[in-house]
Amino acid sequence: MKTDYDVIIVGAGAAGNIAACVLAEAGKRVLLVERGKYRNYGEDGHRDHLRNHRLQTYGFNTGPEIEGNPRVFVGQDGVRHVVRPYQDSYHVNAAGVGGGTFVYGGLAWRFHPKDFRMASIYGRPDGSSLTDWPFSYEELEPWYTRAEQEIGVSGDGGGDRNSGPRSSNYPMPPVPDNPTTSRLRAGAHALGLSTFTPPLLVNTIARAGRGACIRCGSCVGFPCPSNGKNGTQNTALPRALATGRCDLLTETVVDAVATDDRGKVIGVDILQTDVDGQTNRRPVLSDVVILSAGAIETARLMLMTRTEREPNGLGNNSDQVGRHLQGHYYPTIFGLFDQEVQDSKGPGVSIATTDYNHGNDGVIGGAMLADDFVMLPIILWKSGLPDDLPRYGLKAKHFMRDNFSRIAQIKGPVHEIPSPDCRVSLADDVRDKYGRPVAQLSGTTHPETVRTANHILEKADAWMQAAGAVRTWSRKQTLRLSAGQHQAGTCRMGEDERNSVTDPFGKVWGHDNLFVCDASLHPTNGGYNPVLTIMAIAFRNAHHIAETL
Repeated sequence: MKTDYDVIIVGAGAAGNIAACVLAEAGKRVLLVERGKYRNYGEDGHRDHLRNHRLQTYGFNTGPEIEGNPRVFVGQDGVRHVVRPYQDSYHVNAAGVGGGTFVYGGLAWRFHPKDFRMASIYGRPDGSSLTDWPFSYEELEPWYTRAEQEIGVSGDGGGDRNSGPRSSNYPMPPVPDNPTTSRLRAGAHALGLSTFTPPLLVNTIARAGRGACIRCGSCVGFPCPSNGKNGTQNTALPRALATGRCDLLTETVVDAVATDDRGKVIGVDILQTDVDGQTNRRPVLSDVVILSAGAIETARLMLMTRTEREPNGLGNNSDQVGRHLQGHYYPTIFGLFDQEVQDSKGPGVSIATTDYNHGNDGVIGGAMLADDFVMLPIILWKSGLPDDLPRYGLKAKHFMRDNFSRIAQIKGPVHEIPSPDCRVSLADDVRDKYGRPVAQLSGTTHPETVRTANHILEKADAWMQAAGAVRTWSRKQTLRLSAGQHQAGTCRMGEDERNSVTDPFGKVWGHDNLFVCDASLHPTNGGYNPVLTIMAIAFRNAHHIAETL
């Protein structure tokens, strides 16, 4: 059959746009398919404090659309609930060109070398699926460097004494201090903690024809008014399109991976809605298909594509697709100071320590700890007030008026211990607006994750008190599903097809031309924000595909 493209990539997010860039620049004909819109800063609602990707209670400023895109969430009591994208149990990823990189804060961490060898270092707790990565930090280091240089990271490469070796410093200086920084630095010094400025995918100087950060008060959850936040939609994608070899389809849904009568992948079947509101299905053929739709939707698409050879879904003869779903617990300490520590100038993140990522007595792994992005008043009201304060009336209003600028926070993403029972499956009895079975989410992370998270919470509290907070408050961590932040792991890579979905380059076992390229591949998800790792793997794997195609 005559193919339409060399490569079709499903999902124009953190990984998909990079893969498109690498392959198009290598001379391949690429089709990039994205279900969301091509948005920009000027879209209505871009500055809406009530509807954004940091506060979704009333809707948000990306996709997916609230109507027609349900999921099923199974609680710990076994009860199934149909949920919509704005509800917490939906575990939503941003849908649109750029994916989450369009609205993220842009923390750009490399994983710790030990993050790639968790099972070897800590053993495998009973009931968990903790494992090592199929390659080391050293294998990924050149690709981390490429992501930092080509997408654009600001930071202090020599500041983190716990990181792995680096072959290059960051291309831009770090973001400036804010009023919180000196307090937290003094507290860390009193505790003997090393600190430095966190790396961010943010321009601190004008770069690549785009402006620097203007320190607006709405960073994470929003598009950037200066275009100085570096997502893949304003870095990798323009390069791909400039080759003339990359086509981009937006507001287009992939219904299934297309296969021939022998189960061989031959392209994708897409759904497009015309001006009359009619949805049309048509095949697009290619030599290679790359799935970059995020850990939930990539797994869902593979499970929906059933063949005689693989009746339970592509790559799923070992029942691994959709399992090991992970995200990040974020233990958070709020601290009230006797003076102002918040000026609401962005990005907000200014100081971090990695001293607790490993080496914590009695627990597995750990977490990076840092102050947070600027918190909007409504978000503090919704999620950060002390438990003993009412959420209505003059007492709450006076607390906000008197204390909003005197509150700081310390938080960090805990390295989760995956469970095979935490998974994505299909809810055949619940359909989306196209009639397709929706994703069903069930299970929790492992109990050891809760122990680690509460250990990290104690460390954050000690740091906040050492910094001079006159009062601190937090919420204890409990067993739950946590894939709303940094979902990963559902198509894990490995060396053995019996307990993984792909090989170390993301090629699906049993298929020569089907690849996964997003955080679905992560065997574990690190004690850091994972986007730089997603980007580095995308550069690495796309380079491999280009060389072998």
